[in-house]
Amino acid sequence: MGFAAAMIYKISDNIYSPLGTTTEENFDAVMSGRSALGTYSGRWDIPVPFCASLFDDDEAGAKGNLTPAPSPRERGGDDGEDGMMGADGLTRFEAMALLSARQALAGTGLDVSGEDVVFILSTTKGNVELLGSGGHRDEDLSPAVSAQKIASRLGIVTPPIVACNACISGVSAIILASRLLLMGAYRYAIVCGADCQCRFTVSGFLSLKALSDRPCRPFDMERLGLNLGEAAATIVLGAGGLAEGGGRDVWTIGRGVIRNDAYHISSPSMRGDGAMLALRAVTGGMSAGDVAFVNAHGTATMFNDQMEAVAIERAGLSAVPVNAYKGYYGHTMGAAGILETVLSMYAFDHHTILGTKGYAERGVSCDLDLSPLHRPARGQGFIKMISGFGGCNAAISLAKGYEERGLERKRKRERACELQVLHRVVITPQGLSGDANAGGLAEGGGLAESAENAEREGSGVCDGIADSPTERERDIITWLYKRYVGDYPRFYKMDRLSRLGFVASELLKKDSRRLGIILFNRSSSIVSDRAFLQTITPGDGFFPSPGAFVYTLPNIVTGEIALRNGIHGETSFYILNERDDRLMDTIIRSASLDAEMDGVITGWLDYIDDEHFTADFRLIGFVRGEGGGVCDGIADSLTKTKTETLTKRDIRPYEDEAVLRTYETRLQRYEDEDENGNEDENIN
Repeated sequence: MGFAAAMIYKISDNIYSPLGTTTEENFDAVMSGRSALGTYSGRWDIPVPFCASLFDDDEAGAKGNLTPAPSPRERGGDDGEDGMMGADGLTRFEAMALLSARQALAGTGLDVSGEDVVFILSTTKGNVELLGSGGHRDEDLSPAVSAQKIASRLGIVTPPIVACNACISGVSAIILASRLLLMGAYRYAIVCGADCQCRFTVSGFLSLKALSDRPCRPFDMERLGLNLGEAAATIVLGAGGLAEGGGRDVWTIGRGVIRNDAYHISSPSMRGDGAMLALRAVTGGMSAGDVAFVNAHGTATMFNDQMEAVAIERAGLSAVPVNAYKGYYGHTMGAAGILETVLSMYAFDHHTILGTKGYAERGVSCDLDLSPLHRPARGQGFIKMISGFGGCNAAISLAKGYEERGLERKRKRERACELQVLHRVVITPQGLSGDANAGGLAEGGGLAESAENAEREGSGVCDGIADSPTERERDIITWLYKRYVGDYPRFYKMDRLSRLGFVASELLKKDSRRLGIILFNRSSSIVSDRAFLQTITPGDGFFPSPGAFVYTLPNIVTGEIALRNGIHGETSFYILNERDDRLMDTIIRSASLDAEMDGVITGWLDYIDDEHFTADFRLIGFVRGEGGGVCDGIADSLTKTKTETLTKRDIRPYEDEAVLRTYETRLQRYEDEDENGNEDENIN
């Protein structure tokens, strides 16, 4: 499309939560010290009390035009979940998101029906409350179907994208939107985050022993755990110059990056490696006075808050005020990153750093500048940081006013580049296939071009050799693991989606230490969702499985691959309504704006059931510079012989030396856990 973009700016926003249906209402409620958190006993047949921020069904119907629908039991289901439906047969989750997006668009005059507008939905579990209820189609459970419904009702004609990246989904969606606009793929982006709570999610976090039955206390000495919340939030972004943005007094989106701990899939690195790397990337070149505050994730769990404190200190931001909003809203999952970013913008517009509700006495090892009181804000803008399962961490800088200052300087060095497909691996129920150099330089897109070449050439896969198990070997994924890998016992703890992705990634020839991992599918984590649901039983037998719950997030597979290979670059997971290689190419190209990555492990990874699954993986290098060559550090992959299969590799983690020193220790600890049969430790 090729729209010139001097800057990415905010056009409008909305927060739809139990504290209000507009951003202004939410800000006023927080300024007055109100919290939406309350204690619930017996809700959804959960036998223990929990504290959460939930919509009151009657209140939601009055405020937001959500109307009660028959419960799943009344529709023929058997789990007794509460049901809410909106206009046009939308689920409660879909109606919340649609209402927020509509309110954000109201009054903007934006025509969303053009090819220059994209809708990005951020969610972790979407319509999971329908799972096991009956009276619905399996496809209703895909967040991509929900995104398509919402986009269609908004009048958007381009394919929607779902960012499903655990707790960082909202910030991931803003980063993706900013990149797509900056590289000229679209001119406008509507970015909406939403999640509802239900028996599935509450049971999962209870299984991890992560929930508090009292209002949470981020960073406090007496913190006992997190509270869950439900909300929807939307930010509308545009690309252009000062004239389009409305002059210099406008919110601009600075650099955003995603980094992985490569430490554990459900517990954050105690050194804060990924979060520190993300903070350093977005704050490089800033002066001390540039940043008014850091809005932290602040879940009030023991490990997350300590990790964030260490990361902030290691990034050199200890003197910058820090705040967190979970004491007002709880953890709103897919909405959190967008809600907290929008609220921070509104607060800064009112020259305010909002207080951290629940905080009283420092309970982390680093001396952060925290306060339960609202304070005056000074500076150019703020940093939003967030972390999640799968080892993912994100940070983004946002500035008020477009000037050549610290928050914008880094952006000058970012340029999208072309894609070079270096290697391809395909795994289906029928066997293994692929080739060592899957199509050369892809004009306009690596996945689309290599897919066309593969169809044209009819290549088998791994290094030009097709492989398939005998009739007696019914589990092809485990068979491939034993045949080509065999040295990583943790494989047997993974869910089916992660096993499939892990084996495919092992067969790729990846030598660079500066890789990212970006995967796509349609069905999310449906197989693991069903498996976890079976572990939730009422009454005295209420012992939902923590090991099963962790894998109900599809991005966990990216964390498994990162952990195995010491990859500290970006790890992202997107859900599409159908496989669209050219859209996937566009998303991958946008990731090349992160100049600290040489390339990505990427592709389509879907596991519907044991008879229907696909892993179509590519190793893609980013072609930068006037010479048009593949980035240094990944070019060696081109010199591998076609007959070589990698089963062991040199582990070379990201740039930080401390990460390098501790990486092998972490792997050994994981292997010890596997041998002893221990469950994963928790929690973000």
